[in-house]
Amino acid sequence: MAWQDTVAQTVTGLGFDLVDLERSAGGLLRVTIDWPWTPPAEGQARPAERFVTVEDCETITRQLQYLLEVEGLDYRRLEVGSPGIDRPLRHEIDFVRFQGEVIDITLKAPLGANGGAVSASRKKFRGTLERAADGVQWQIVWSDEPEPKPGQRVSKKRQAAPLQALTFSLDELQQARLAPIVNFKGRKAPGGSAADAG
Repeated sequence: MAWQDTVAQTVTGLGFDLVDLERSAGGLLRVTIDWPWTPPAEGQARPAERFVTVEDCETITRQLQYLLEVEGLDYRRLEVGSPGIDRPLRHEIDFVRFQGEVIDITLKAPLGANGGAVSASRKKFRGTLERAADGVQWQIVWSDEPEPKPGQRVSKKRQAAPLQALTFSLDELQQARLAPIVNFKGRKAPGGSAADAG
């Protein structure tokens, strides 16, 4: 059994999902974990997010150190952590989980957007993740209008820039991540308003 399989079995055996596994030339072994997520049943509210703690990382680290020693894997440093605010999206369940969130995608091949004036050589997009009309593919929706600066007055008569959409399948993606947007007013509550941070 390969060491990657050993790490994956250990992490899932302890009740976590293996999000990413990276081994660098300098001897660093980085393991990224998260709590498993299952979509809510139809008609039910979205479950509250559960976050990985330092204690969770310590538990996984201790178990992996023992197992990797038994496997004889040569590494200098082991890092176990949570995915962070720019979490990679790799599997269909990740896209279902973060539907409605702002994501960054990089396509394998450049494409233009549906009905928009997007450069044909563009490969990187940031927008809101939505399920496409066909129910199988995904789409990213965005506006090229810049965000108003804090305190800037915005005319009520100003026309909003049109929304643009790009439909894609997961095999067309080189990379997809949650957009690292920091909100200092607290986490967004399931209803859409920011919860108190203090």
